[in-house]
Amino acid sequence: MKKLLFIFSLLLVATAVNAQIDAPQPSPKAKAMQTVGLTEVTLEYSRPAKREREIFGNLVPFGKLWRTGANQNSMITFSDDVKFAGTDVKAGTYAVYTKPGKKEWTVMLYSDTNNWGNPGTWDEDKVAATATVETSKLKNAVESWTMAINELTMEGAHLQMMWDDTMVAVPFTVPTAAKTQASIDKVMAGPAANDFYSAATFYLDANKDLQQAYEWISKAVEARPEAYWMHRKKSLIEAKMGNKSAAIATAKTSLSLAQKANNMDYVKLNTDSLKEWGVKM
Repeated sequence: MKKLLFIFSLLLVATAVNAQIDAPQPSPKAKAMQTVGLTEVTLEYSRPAKREREIFGNLVPFGKLWRTGANQNSMITFSDDVKFAGTDVKAGTYAVYTKPGKKEWTVMLYSDTNNWGNPGTWDEDKVAATATVETSKLKNAVESWTMAINELTMEGAHLQMMWDDTMVAVPFTVPTAAKTQASIDKVMAGPAANDFYSAATFYLDANKDLQQAYEWISKAVEARPEAYWMHRKKSLIEAKMGNKSAAIATAKTSLSLAQKANNMDYVKLNTDSLKEWGVKM
């Protein structure tokens, strides 16, 4: 009996040690995703509350580097290259740091996002962009720190940051026109060689219309005459269509191109096929 009580006590202790209490965080995490034109923009940050405190100039001092929220540094991710307040910024994820002031804020995008709060040592080389923007007074106080992407147009938006009675907004632009034009040009130009190759490969593997597959692979080879792998696929389609002489000629072309490219895998594939089709090597 004593042994059972001892084991039961150990189980109680182990349970108490491993138990975790679920409770709301004082600065809960937030994540917001917004499409701007054709660019995906994501915000990840923590949201401290005002709780009747004086925020800017007190809890958040003026003129000092701020993590721009709570806990881990706030982050913004752009899926495309953008212009942040006129500065070119590469696609990627950046920490958002600020220096709040009475009338204006300095907002910085920092390439090192692996910080809990401010970096131990600030590195100017990691500053991807800096913007100085004026503050705006809000009519109604915002209780919890808020970041948002607003003022949307096809070409850009504003990164807005709000807390208490203060708001700052940084404009950024996205490459909608360039991406749209590239898409238009691609569609209007018709399928590319790789598109014809992929379609022909599918038809061959799925044992579908071989004549259609042959037409597609012929267009691919015409557009990419140096592509030995496309000639290889054409030879296989010709062989499956029963045109062995054409398959042999095409395989020899693929073999020669593969040898020039020093791709021994395709050299062997073509050599094996030629032997199978009765060519002495």
